[in-house]
Amino acid sequence: MPRIPGQPGAKQARGYSPPKFAFREGESLTAAGGDRVGVVLLAAGRGSRFGDDGPKTLARLGRRPLVTHAVAAASMSGLRPLVVVVGCQAADVASAAGTLAEIVENPDWESGMATSLRAGLATVLPDPTVTAVAVALADQPRIGAEAYRRLAAAHREGAQLAVATYDGKRGHPVLIGRAHFDEAMHMTGDEGARSLLAVHDVVEVPCDGTGDAADVDTPADLAALEEMT
Repeated sequence: MPRIPGQPGAKQARGYSPPKFAFREGESLTAAGGDRVGVVLLAAGRGSRFGDDGPKTLARLGRRPLVTHAVAAASMSGLRPLVVVVGCQAADVASAAGTLAEIVENPDWESGMATSLRAGLATVLPDPTVTAVAVALADQPRIGAEAYRRLAAAHREGAQLAVATYDGKRGHPVLIGRAHFDEAMHMTGDEGARSLLAVHDVVEVPCDGTGDAADVDTPADLAALEEMT
């Protein structure tokens, strides 16, 4: 059985970075400067509705795991840095994510999605040239690279919060500008990036034709995507 990085006796997986959760109350995270948009891909959860013992991100769509598809699209977008947050069966998901991304383990992944978002943000916070991140989910393997690029373009035009829309409905990725990093770093439980959208002005970015925003929550969802391939 593979050992989980971070546990006693475990070897650190290639490409791993230790989680950086250090955050002092009252500290400003809104440093000016830079113009890079990164990607934070959340791949830490188990996905209990999928039914398997392991994380659903390792379920295969075609010949590749879901997380591999998601990382490929994010990488093709050209946005950097690309951070993948793992948790459940961390070593296995990290291996499936490949070498194109910086892998960060969230040891507190069972406490909710917000802990994974914070782990990803904590990785980019020290770099003031990263002025926003596009947050996506590893169980949405058909999100296209162009959706990331369109959100980055919206940020460069001034958007601090933006969301991809498909047929007029909000989906992923969700862009969070550095002006909102403080608030995101204080989220708890299963609050995801979209919880910010409910309380702030948001730029909606049409992404029709760039990919498919369907979630894979169940084996039936996966089978439906297989039929569309």
